[in-house]
Amino acid sequence: MNAVNRRNFLKGSAAATLAVSAFGLKAMARPSAPHYRVALIGTGWYGTSDLLRLIQVADVEVVALCDVDSEQLSKAGKRVSERQKSKKVPKLYKEYKKLLAETKPDLVLVGTPDHWHPLIMIDAVKSGAHVYCQKPISVDVIEGEAMVAAARKYGKVVQVGTQRRSTPFLVQAKENIIEKGLLGKISHVEICCYYHMRNGSNPPEQAIPANLDYEMWTGPAPYRPYDGSPHIRWWRAFKEYGNGIMGDMCVHMLDAVRWCLDLDWPKKITSTGGIYVQKDAKSNISDTQVANFEFDEMNVVWTHRTWGAPSNDAYPWSYIFYGDKGTLRCSTQQYDFTPVGDGEKIHGEPIIDGKTYPEDMDEERIEIHAANANRAHLRNFVDAIENNTLPVADILQGHISTASCIIANISMELGGRPLVYDPKSMTIVGDHEATQLLNRPYRAPYVHPLPSNV
Repeated sequence: MNAVNRRNFLKGSAAATLAVSAFGLKAMARPSAPHYRVALIGTGWYGTSDLLRLIQVADVEVVALCDVDSEQLSKAGKRVSERQKSKKVPKLYKEYKKLLAETKPDLVLVGTPDHWHPLIMIDAVKSGAHVYCQKPISVDVIEGEAMVAAARKYGKVVQVGTQRRSTPFLVQAKENIIEKGLLGKISHVEICCYYHMRNGSNPPEQAIPANLDYEMWTGPAPYRPYDGSPHIRWWRAFKEYGNGIMGDMCVHMLDAVRWCLDLDWPKKITSTGGIYVQKDAKSNISDTQVANFEFDEMNVVWTHRTWGAPSNDAYPWSYIFYGDKGTLRCSTQQYDFTPVGDGEKIHGEPIIDGKTYPEDMDEERIEIHAANANRAHLRNFVDAIENNTLPVADILQGHISTASCIIANISMELGGRPLVYDPKSMTIVGDHEATQLLNRPYRAPYVHPLPSNV
């Protein structure tokens, strides 16, 4: 079979796989399946997108929405009423604790900025809900440890939004190339992001708009003077609320590599970087960074630049396996296997079918290439609840990937010294200064969660 025919055959195989694992998901939401009462906390871009995918694949009624921005909340309520079967507008809340107490949802989706993830997820499982939490799960490492402890203590399923683990064509690459040994021994992996996604603006301080409770939006994070809407990309420009490009984009690629190769914690983490080029912006996250995650006889090396050109135009955000028999490049858009020598190349990519879910085609800001992955990931979440199993992106897996990226940032902050994390003692081995940075102070009156007090 020549390379062209093989490519067409694999596209057909991918289509068959997608038909079962993604496009066939409507059939999986059987009339006899449990009916779930759902709430979304954080109704911005990806939170609402996740909720609309869940409506497509499970028997749910969205009973409540929560957001500190009344305009964003109202808009989300209207969109949900147009999409769910009952056509009802969910109850709208500004305070998530009130939502949990009054509506008692079965499932909670957490779509807030990162600095709110831990408190909301922990309170949600305490209230009796299973949780789908967007990545990264936390801003500091001890928050993540507390989240894992809470999920286990209250016996709830917590799925993290690292949906590469449910992306049909990437599952195909894992099963048909990596697991079948086409790469041979894998001894090096590169992960990267070269998107120009670091906000470079310098807006002045402004009056807080009436529709936004900025005090509550800030929550446990340090308080910054209001200088414009924090939504979408502005809040990600600051270490007060997240972990920069490392926490936003590396967590996806590192998690995908760990999933593909069944990796646990890195043995050692080292990182260097800083603001090398875009010095005029208010943003305080790095514009250039390299991190090395060491595993047995293999390094996983991350690079990001928010300036300049990518090293490979076809794979600007990707993970690349180097084996002694070949190379596998993977991204959210495609994968390519290139063997050593004269073997056949293999290509795969997502298939978009507007006939099965026509509503996708007109949805505002949808990542259409990732819609099938998100549907499959949310269905896996529901299946784990129904089967009393761990989901594919269980909270522990999300914690390992998140914490590894946070520790890389700590290494960078400490001048690039290597750090070894011990999850049993929850310390950086032999490094008191680094250990102190695993747990950042909360703004009063918020109390930092600990594994011992959830």
